[in-house]
Amino acid sequence: MSYDSLQNKHIAEKEVEGKNGYLMLILTILGFLLGLAGIVLGSIWPNALGIIAIVLGSLLIIVCSICWGGLKAVAPNEAIVLVLFGKYYGTIRKDGFFFVNPFCISINPAAASSGLTIQTTTGAVSAGPKNKKVSLKAMTLNNEKQTVNDELGNPVIIGTIVIWRVVDTAKAVFNVNNYKTFLSIQCDSATRNITRQYPYDVSDGSDEKTLRGSSQEIADMMKQDLQQRVEAAGLEILEVRITHLSYAPEIAAAMLQRQQAAAIIAARQKIVEGAVGMVEMALQHLSENEVVELDEERKAAMVSNLLVVLCGNKDAQPIVNSGSIY
Repeated sequence: MSYDSLQNKHIAEKEVEGKNGYLMLILTILGFLLGLAGIVLGSIWPNALGIIAIVLGSLLIIVCSICWGGLKAVAPNEAIVLVLFGKYYGTIRKDGFFFVNPFCISINPAAASSGLTIQTTTGAVSAGPKNKKVSLKAMTLNNEKQTVNDELGNPVIIGTIVIWRVVDTAKAVFNVNNYKTFLSIQCDSATRNITRQYPYDVSDGSDEKTLRGSSQEIADMMKQDLQQRVEAAGLEILEVRITHLSYAPEIAAAMLQRQQAAAIIAARQKIVEGAVGMVEMALQHLSENEVVELDEERKAAMVSNLLVVLCGNKDAQPIVNSGSIY
C-alpha cells in the first residue's frame, strides 16, 4: 500500500468534550456509600423490604464501580485516544479531570513495549504497558550511526537526531502499528536516501553540495523527506540534525592520505605563486635601480637560485662568491 492510499484511508481525529470529573467522582462516592447503607439496612429490615434494599444497594454499588472506569485524568501535552466497542470514540486533548463513557477504553499501541523510555525535551517519559496516554510533547529520536554509501560509492558513517511530536492522535494510533518504531525505520530510510545523492567531500574546489560542507542544507532535505514519509502516522518533524559524519574505517586511512595530498598540493601552489612574484619583483627592482646588469644567462641562473631558496623545504645554505660573477 502506498503512502497516498494510506493517508486517504485514515480516521479523522475528533475531540471529545468530557464532563466534569470532580462532580462525577463525588456522585459515585455518594452512590457507593448509599449502596452500602442500603445493604446494611436491608439486612436489618424484615421480609421483602429488606431484600429490595439489598438488591438496590448492590446494583447501585455495581453502577458506581462501573462509572469509576469513566474517570480520566489528562496532564498537559498529553492525549487519551478512546475506543468504544472496537470503534474510534474520540480523543481527549485538554488537560484536566474528565468523565466519559465508562465503557470506553484507552488505546496506545506504542505503549506495548515494556520498560521503554523516550527522552523528550522536558525529560524522560515512560511508555510502559500501563501508560495508555499519547504524549504530545516534543521528543528526540537518537538515530544510531549507520554506514551509507555516498554519491561516489564511498562508505560513510552518519548519525542523526530527530526532534518530533504527535499532531494527529488518530493517525498515530490507527494508521500504523507502532508510530515510534515506524518513525525510527523511516528515519533510517530518509537518511540513506539523501546521503547517497551527495558526495562526502570534493577535492577540486567546486561549489557542489557535500555532506561535510553543506551539513545544514542536507539536514533540511532529510527533514523534508522524513516529513513526507511520516505524514500518514500523524507526526510532525520539527528538526533534523547530523550528529556524526565520517568515512568508514576501511577507507578512512586512504581518504586521509588523499586529503593530506590535496592540502600539500594546494600549499605548494601558493608557495610557487609567491616565489614567482618575489623573483619577478627582485629582477624588476635590480633593473630599475641599475644595481647590476645581468644578461639572459645570468638572469636565468638567478631565477633558478631564488626559486630553489624560496620553494625548498629546508633553509638554504648560503655560499659566498669571492670572485666575479662573470
